[in-house]
Amino acid sequence: MSLIERHDYLVIGSGLAGLAFALKVMEQDESNSLSVAVVTKDKAPSANTSWAQGGIAAVMSDEDSFEDHIHDTLHAGAGLCDASVVRNYIEQAPERILDLQRWGVHFDLKENSKVIDLTREGGHSHRRILHFEDHTGSEIHRALLEQCRKHPRIHLFEDFFAIDLILNRHIDPKLVGPSRCVGAYVLNKQTSEVSIFLGRAVILSTGGAGKVYLYTSNWSGATGDGIAMAFRAGARVANLEFMQFHPTCLYHRESRNFLISEALRGEGGELINSQGVRFMKKYHPMGSLAPRDIVARSIDSEMKKSGEPCVFLDMRHLSRDKLKTRFPVIFQKCLDYGIDISTEPIPVVPAAHYLCGGVLTDPQGKTDIEALYALGETACSGLHGANRLASNSLLECLAMAHNAAQEISPKNLEFKFTEALPRPWIHPHFSDQDELSVINHMWDEIRRLMWNYVGIVRSNKRLERASHRLENILSEVKDYYSNFKIHPDIIELRNIAIVADLTVKCALKRKESRGIHYNLDYPWTEWTEKDRSEGRASDSILFRGSSKY
Repeated sequence: MSLIERHDYLVIGSGLAGLAFALKVMEQDESNSLSVAVVTKDKAPSANTSWAQGGIAAVMSDEDSFEDHIHDTLHAGAGLCDASVVRNYIEQAPERILDLQRWGVHFDLKENSKVIDLTREGGHSHRRILHFEDHTGSEIHRALLEQCRKHPRIHLFEDFFAIDLILNRHIDPKLVGPSRCVGAYVLNKQTSEVSIFLGRAVILSTGGAGKVYLYTSNWSGATGDGIAMAFRAGARVANLEFMQFHPTCLYHRESRNFLISEALRGEGGELINSQGVRFMKKYHPMGSLAPRDIVARSIDSEMKKSGEPCVFLDMRHLSRDKLKTRFPVIFQKCLDYGIDISTEPIPVVPAAHYLCGGVLTDPQGKTDIEALYALGETACSGLHGANRLASNSLLECLAMAHNAAQEISPKNLEFKFTEALPRPWIHPHFSDQDELSVINHMWDEIRRLMWNYVGIVRSNKRLERASHRLENILSEVKDYYSNFKIHPDIIELRNIAIVADLTVKCALKRKESRGIHYNLDYPWTEWTEKDRSEGRASDSILFRGSSKY
């Protein structure tokens, strides 16, 4: 008999969005009777949040304004943002910063001052990025995880990997009416047993899908799990073609995913070619501080013209002491690889970074399926449109967690657990270690395929080739999933294959170039000032979920 866990809230994922939601719903529980289960497939500190270097965007200066932050976000989003969502999240940002400080997060202060130090990043018209040295995400995650660990009614389940969502029809197959999510089947990685976790509300906060690509700044577990699970359960996904490529990851044979924060360019860093020539001004008037999609394509263009494997980021205008103080992690990491950034430029290349699409939600994180919510990078909320403005991601996690916690108040948890249980997990017990090595080859094939055919610059022919090859891969993955004992590698392979396939489908369906998505076969879409101010979310590419996978 499988282990049965019943909680009022089931949170899948231990990044910022999931932890912030857990803390928020506990704070508003006046009865002190509700409980939260946070299920995470690795150790709780493992999440993209911890890898966020730059900071969090919020209007904190008298020289700045909500309208300017909104304008910058809509402009970066290339007319595809939902303007009402953008306003909602940006206007609550100062309050969410207060939440972080209340939970014990530290931000850098100006020298000899108690005023928070603000920096600037690409696409921003003002200095509005709060930071903690060059590892802001790690500091935020540390504080929230500490708060969650000591809360008596927040239960952390580490090394518990969610496989699939459980709907009400899994309890009663004859049920007529809307689908409701009631829990998830979860693999205990330590025992290899599959447990049933039930919740009156289920929150997906599993992060993004950078590991679908060969080169990425993401942590190793960013395999699109929440997106794939929601899709298999029947939820709509949207705009998966908009994978943002961060312009500057360290180029080194021993490092494929170390991010060189945009904050370095915010502090005056300049992109140069191998001849030492600054090249960004010929692509955009903002130069090295242009929006990320433009910088990534510009670097890609320079590399193709020169045949060089990378470009360089020059920080030599700052003193060694300033670099060590402001960017201690980056400085030391580069030094470990033999690069002294105070005396030589940093070799950098673009890498898959942040997914602007995901499970389609409203501003509260609500999906098509009753009682199922998606937060943060798992969601397509309408904030980012066709391209994310730097450092809006951590803000989105906090704003969505706050909105969802208010939406799912205790009085709205109407669903009552019944004596009837979901059907037990049934899966083959056959295991073959030799076949697991084939799974690793398939993983590598998908990631190389996506990098080569669905990368920074695309074409219809490349996308069609990717689609045909993924059809065969998906068939093989389904065979492995159906005929072998469940294993974390099989679960992740299944998820990245589905997300890769949906990404290609979305890209083929978009008959234009917009934001991050650049297709050689279509000219740029012209969008007007009205599109900037009102958004054009109706232009989203949607796919209805399917259980066929």
